[in-house]
Amino acid sequence: MGDIQKNREFMKSNFAQMRGVISDQQKGKALPAFEKPTENGKEIISLPKIDEMKLEPVNLINLIQKRKSHRKYLAEEITLKELSFLLWTTQGVKEIFEVKGKPYVTKRTVPSAGSRHPFETYLFVNNVESLKKGLYRYLPLEHKVIFLGKITDQEEKITTATVGQRFCAEAAALFVWSCLPYRGEWRYHKMAHKPMLLDAGHICQNLYLGCEVIKAGTCAIAAYDQEKIDELIGVDGKDEFTVYLAPIGKIARD
Repeated sequence: MGDIQKNREFMKSNFAQMRGVISDQQKGKALPAFEKPTENGKEIISLPKIDEMKLEPVNLINLIQKRKSHRKYLAEEITLKELSFLLWTTQGVKEIFEVKGKPYVTKRTVPSAGSRHPFETYLFVNNVESLKKGLYRYLPLEHKVIFLGKITDQEEKITTATVGQRFCAEAAALFVWSCLPYRGEWRYHKMAHKPMLLDAGHICQNLYLGCEVIKAGTCAIAAYDQEKIDELIGVDGKDEFTVYLAPIGKIARD
């Protein structure tokens, strides 16, 4: 029970320990970037604007009632507009709030402790209109995606990295959320980590609801091989690492 009890303690609030702790924000250190910089020479694709989309009116109660995990998807592509909608739903930037004339926080479509939004969204694209198969990263400030490259044997590598969950590899796309802990640590020091994991849940729930709107499905994935998925998206596993995954695809409707 020793290790289990230790892990339970992580689930509890530790903000009472803030007394005497000085964060980098309080030290006056530079604000972390809102998103990672783009890699030189990589293709950047603009996404359809949300205010130009025509979505069917929906009933929120019905969406919540229908929300469930789906592990079987049709061999049908997701349109670029639909992907754009899901990316905006999960990490879209509504406003950049300024303090003394300088950008301070981003206000997004999901809540985040201290508006730190410590996540990056990677996409393994398999069957999305107008997009080549391969790895992408969402650029929320610009509402674009950057093509990071093709993945040799993509299906097999994703299946292995998700500990045999092949439906993740066969979906139209696989969302992978990485965390850059310093974005939260800058403000909350050693108290930052539990809130950041809670924030990941907010993101994925919005993906569930967004999928219901476009007649698609998803499934939250917390079982994966940490080293393998980090290697696949090209992060160091220390200052940036995977925390959550979710495949998306069209589903058969009753």
